[in-house]
Formats: sequence, structure tokens, C-alpha cells
Amino acid sequence: MKKTVFYIFVGLTLFACLCVSCQNKKHKGGRTDTYSSGVASFASDESFSPIIDEEVQLFEFSYPQATVKPIYTNESDAVTMLLKGKICLAITARDFKAKERQSLEDQTFNPRSFPIAYDGLALIVNKSNNDTCISVKDIANILSGKVTKWSSLNPKNTRGDIIVVFDNRKSSTVHFAEDSILGGKPITNPNVVAVKKTADVISYVEKTPNAIGVIGSNWLNDKRDTTNLTFKKNIRTMAVSRLDKATPANSWKPYQYYIYNGNYPLARTIYALLNDPLRGLPWGFANFLTSPKGQLIIFKSGLLPVQGNITIRDVNITQ
Repeated sequence: MKKTVFYIFVGLTLFACLCVSCQNKKHKGGRTDTYSSGVASFASDESFSPIIDEEVQLFEFSYPQATVKPIYTNESDAVTMLLKGKICLAITARDFKAKERQSLEDQTFNPRSFPIAYDGLALIVNKSNNDTCISVKDIANILSGKVTKWSSLNPKNTRGDIIVVFDNRKSSTVHFAEDSILGGKPITNPNVVAVKKTADVISYVEKTPNAIGVIGSNWLNDKRDTTNLTFKKNIRTMAVSRLDKATPANSWKPYQYYIYNGNYPLARTIYALLNDPLRGLPWGFANFLTSPKGQLIIFKSGLLPVQGNITIRDVNITQ
């Protein structure tokens, strides 16, 4: 009887050791992360950092054994890091290009992408500037250098040269301007300034009466306003029209509702680009972004979530 008990004990001990060994075994490349545990880095366009910081905080609270580290950079470098295998997840404002997807598939990978939010590219001006309506055609003419003076848009505006300010030369905002506004042509206006990050764009516009800043609309949301109907008070947000002549009646600001119904013309999709063959922590965090918790953060940021039921109500306001 004692001998039988001894054999059972030895057997259970060996089984436990094998289990521990399997749990601690590293995958090829040294990874030990799982869908909801471990440590992993990912890249994101810097313009999405306010949202991503909140998403990371809630994800790590929900999964205490997980640590995800965002690398904030420009969109081009984020995608390059993904293609070279330095990270397994990139948050961008574009999908994989056909050549990029094919390159990964040729290496027997299975790249995946899915939308996580809809954003409005916002144009901001100095608080002293009352010219806050602009058409997509005007924007294209400014970026191409056909229009360089404020007086060309409004003869009464004496602010001189129009200075266009972007966050980074290789950012998602620059790519959108070239691809979606200029039809694939480069920006040729000589009065274009590229700073380092989105916060610098806002600071530049605050100090420069003749500047137009180009930023993601998530930076505009006033955190004190839970309805997402106000923007930062120290700058003005321009309303944009699809028509050639912009007026207050045909121009729209990047509110969630105007992105939702298609009125705002400078809307873009934010993507999670994945190349994670192990379906580990990068995969888990990317899917968290489309979960109810992740989408609620996107909604509160002022962007439009891709998941969930959106209810539109008419409200009558009386003085």
C-alpha cells in the first residue's frame, strides 16, 4: 500500500514539473506573452496618444498580469517597425498597402487589420481669427501652394501669409492631406511647418495669428464636457465644406454626429494592424480596443466608435 502511494506521489510530482516547464517555455524568438498576460510593446501614431494612453490604463487594470508599452512615433515608422518584425501591432490611420500585405504573406505570415474608430482631421486657427469656414477646395489650394495669403480667402483678412502646421513630416495627418485631399500629390506650399508632436501644433497656433494647424480631432475634446460638444477654448476649430464656396450653412465641424452622418468631409478610419503569429498579448490588446470597454473610451474621447449601437435623438433647445 505504501509503495502504491509512493508511485502516485512521484507521478503527480513529475506531472506538475512538466506543467511548470510548459508554462515557462519560451516561444520562438523568446516571447512568453499570452492573450492576456506578459509584456509586449506596440507602435502607434503619436496623434492617437491621448486615446491609447487611456486604453492601456484600462486594459492593464482589467488584466493585471499584462503590461503593454506604447511606442509613440509617426505612422511611417510604425508600419516599418511592424513589417520588420520589431513589433506585432501598429495603430495607424490607414490599412495595409497591397505590397505590404503581400510581403508579409510571402513570409508565411497572416497579417490582419481591422478598424477601431473613425476620426475627423481637424483644422485649427488662432483664437483671434474669425475666418473659420473653409472648403476642401480651399484646403487643397493652400496645400498645393496655389493660395498662400489669407486675403485670397477673404479680402478683409490682413493676416498675411498662411502658415500650415503639421505634427510630423511622416505622420498620419500628412499622409491623409496628400492622399485624400491632394489626390496622391505632395504638399508643395512653401509655408508649411512640421513640429514634433500634436501638442506643439496647438501651442504654435495659439501663438501665431496667421497659422492653420492640422491635428486629429481627439485632441480637441474638452475633458470637462461629457457630451463631447465643446472643443478647447484657447483655439478655434474651422468648419469644413464639401462645396467650393464655404458658408456657415454648408460647413461642418468634426463632431461625432457629423462624422457619423458623413457631413464632415475630412473623416478617416483608425486601424489596428497586426502581424502576430502567436496571437499573444498584441492580439489581445488589439481586440480589447474593439470590445465594449475599449469602444467606450473611444466614444468618450470624441471619436466615433466602430462597434456598438448609436442612438440619435433630436433635441429642441429653447432660450
